[in-house]
Amino acid sequence: MSASALTTDPRLKLVDRTIKKFDARGDALLEVLNTAQEAFGYLSPELIHYVSHELRVPIARVYGVATFYHLFTFKPKGEHTCIVCLGTACYVKGAGDIVAALERDFEVKSGGTTQDGKLSLTTARCLGSCGLAPMIVVDGTVLARNEPAATVERVRAATTTKVVS
Repeated sequence: MSASALTTDPRLKLVDRTIKKFDARGDALLEVLNTAQEAFGYLSPELIHYVSHELRVPIARVYGVATFYHLFTFKPKGEHTCIVCLGTACYVKGAGDIVAALERDFEVKSGGTTQDGKLSLTTARCLGSCGLAPMIVVDGTVLARNEPAATVERVRAATTTKVVS
């Protein structure tokens, strides 16, 4: 997205509202970045420059905060998301095999998005639900006690479901 396209994007009003709410203070950086990611789906270089300029904080600080927190992404996410927990309990119960199966069947590496933009596959160090191990989160829905083949089918079903309006 170009800088000129960004300034005319209606989603930028959400970011501006958050900046105004915090009086454009630099200590609101985390909140502003969170709003920006929610509005745009990811933090583009143009969006990071915009936040830096509006909050009057060095761009290095904006990048530093954005890269420190795992929830921020710098690439557009797919239409659907799948997060595989790689915490100790999940890993011991086969989460590594689940990641390998998803990577193989969807032809995507962890941290990436499929060529068609349908699925983003990510991992998390721990999702805090060890009793559900191995667990995944597909489009915000927690799925417990997964196995590789069944997980591939669940994710495939989620990515091929048509939304009826």
